[in-house]
Amino acid sequence: AMAGGLEPHLEALRRELRGPAVLSVLIALIAVAITFLIWRFVQGRRSSRKAVLLLGLCDAGKTLLFARLLSGRYRHTQTSITDSSAVYRLSRDKSTNVTLIDLPGHESLRLQFLERFKAAARAIVFVVDSVAFQREVKDVAEFLYQVLVDSTVLKNAPALLIACNKQDVTMAKSAKLIQQQLEKELNTLRVTRSAAPTSLDGSATGGPAQLGKKGKDFDFSQLPMKVEFVECSARGSKGEEGEADLEGLEKWLVKVA
Repeated sequence: AMAGGLEPHLEALRRELRGPAVLSVLIALIAVAITFLIWRFVQGRRSSRKAVLLLGLCDAGKTLLFARLLSGRYRHTQTSITDSSAVYRLSRDKSTNVTLIDLPGHESLRLQFLERFKAAARAIVFVVDSVAFQREVKDVAEFLYQVLVDSTVLKNAPALLIACNKQDVTMAKSAKLIQQQLEKELNTLRVTRSAAPTSLDGSATGGPAQLGKKGKDFDFSQLPMKVEFVECSARGSKGEEGEADLEGLEKWLVKVA
């Protein structure tokens, strides 16, 4: 008798479970589950990238900056012909660390070393000599362009910091001016590269990707990665005896770690 009394209710429940409302809920739950799995996958890939690459032309101050971050001490450096790497523990959280990798800046070596380490990059610090910038702007922009159109860099979109070094020198250019000049030069490069003829195998000689948004003057906000600028000094205002001015860079490293 009790079973017979429950049967109408059970039948009503079965009808509800077959209804469109329940189907909508199930679809929503599946969508949430898929989104969560994709997020976990992306986070997993990002967490596997623990390297912060230090890039830039020769004499930009990468190696001294590398040494200052690790030990705080000044040291005499020379042009690097190979990479140097070390674990950098963040001051606010000793359990969190990244691997700093200082790459050679010589024209014949820099792309070769970038190719070797780019897939592991969580972030990139592109070091600029703020004193020599006006003289080197075309070379700086050329190297930066090659980094920005690289397919792996575009795909992984590591955070990018333009570190305007040597700000202790009176003639150093400001980060704002360096940003404006780089955007102008990169825009020019984009135009000339897009008009470049194709090679014998039919591929474009200007690189695989379009920089920024087509039909608009280039600026860094058009890139898939977040780009920031800081002013810094690996040498410091007091030279060898003083401390480096790397506060902006150190805060950025904490943020991207």
